[in-house]
Amino acid sequence: MATRGALRRTYTWIAAHTPWSAWAWRNTAFGAAAIPPALPLVAGFALLTAGPGHSPLPLLAVLAFCPLLTALQRSRFRSLLGLDIPPVVREHPWTTLRGLAERLRSDATWRQYGYHLLVSPLAATGAALLVLTWAVGTACATVYAWSWMLPWQGTALDLAWASQYDLLTVAGLLALLAAPWLAALLTRLDAVAAAALLGPNRARELERRVEDLAESRAGVLDAADLERRRIERDLHDGAQQRLVSLAMNLGIARATLTGLPPEAKAVIDEAHREAKEAIEELSSLVRGLHPAVLEDRGLDAAISGIAARAPLPVDLTVDLAVRPGPTVEAVAYFVVSEALANVAKHARAGRCRVHVARVTGPRGDLLRVEVTDDGVGGADPAGGTGLTGLRKRVGSVDGTIMINSPLGGPTVITVELPCGL
Repeated sequence: MATRGALRRTYTWIAAHTPWSAWAWRNTAFGAAAIPPALPLVAGFALLTAGPGHSPLPLLAVLAFCPLLTALQRSRFRSLLGLDIPPVVREHPWTTLRGLAERLRSDATWRQYGYHLLVSPLAATGAALLVLTWAVGTACATVYAWSWMLPWQGTALDLAWASQYDLLTVAGLLALLAAPWLAALLTRLDAVAAAALLGPNRARELERRVEDLAESRAGVLDAADLERRRIERDLHDGAQQRLVSLAMNLGIARATLTGLPPEAKAVIDEAHREAKEAIEELSSLVRGLHPAVLEDRGLDAAISGIAARAPLPVDLTVDLAVRPGPTVEAVAYFVVSEALANVAKHARAGRCRVHVARVTGPRGDLLRVEVTDDGVGGADPAGGTGLTGLRKRVGSVDGTIMINSPLGGPTVITVELPCGL
């Protein structure tokens, strides 16, 4: 069964690559279509080199029609080969001085000239050789069919040529077998050259896409930060205030309604306690979303609140002459918050130091956050201690994080965030 399947695939492949197959004729038609766009260039070169008295205006006129030639070549690739070469995006129309200057400075323009001046004539020459191969191969392979029409039929010259008919037939058949592969080779070379020269610069296009993605990601981060702040305000001004009002009313009821049965007093006491716990939980949730003090008073005051609530002594130093962007401030705040939480849970440390400063590095102004503890060390991001979350949060704004935590301590976490966001 395997042998039969292999034979079937072999027969199918041979049938698809015969001289009369669609593959052969498509590549041949594509190659032959390269001849007309190259004729104006060939004529321009011919007029330029015909003599010293000829003007280079014909060639310059041909070069002026480079956009039209480029459009014709793109149409040829799209219609006959199914290859869509995207056009180069221009900011200004070519009819303006700014548009002309943009095109003269653009490397895409000169790459297109390179294709029309070099590749297009070579492709046309190869196409002419291809058409000649098909014609000569067909003529030689069918020599017995048309040789009787020769004017020297029956003469000595006819007898001399007749002895070569077998050789001509074999040569013609070989040429017909080779022509499809020559067409495929020319098509492949032309397609590679066109994709590299007629379309946009791939490196520049990738740079532009990276810039667009960076801008869109920054926009998403800013939108997410704004949404967190909106939710924080809604919770603080809405649900939290209602809970505070409820707790106050329950406290007033507990203090004033002295004649209630013990069971009712116990219910009021329990409701008052749960209301205060709900307020504490909601306050913690609000701080986790976006602390209001961070927006109102900046990073120094917000981190000071974290340090004051930490279960171990924290030496805090904040040196910020100018506030960074709100997104970077939020990331720095949560980095310190999560780092101190990790120290309290895993480090078994007696003291911690947090230093925040704005520094100048190779990438411009950076916000450096350094958290140091005197714990047992051995912090591993793969151990599920929250360091993986720190890496993701820092990476969301193209920041860097370095963790130095040998066994026995101390552990130093250094985070650098770009201040441009």
